[in-house]
Amino acid sequence: MPWTHDDYPESLKNFLAPVRNKAIDIANALLEDGYEEGRAISIATSQAKEWAEHRHKRIRKKGH
Repeated sequence: MPWTHDDYPESLKNFLAPVRNKAIDIANALLEDGYEEGRAISIATSQAKEWAEHRHKRIRKKGH
């Protein structure tokens, strides 16, 4: 099931929008490549965090 910017995994709810959106894009691409949902989310979360860190972006909402 592909995710959207309005309908995404619960595990991404505390991410700031740019990082969450990057994770959604990555996860959807992984799903298209045949990855299972859980694995796609895990990989996408890790890669989105790395993407944000390399751009000196904050990852999570304050307090999380």
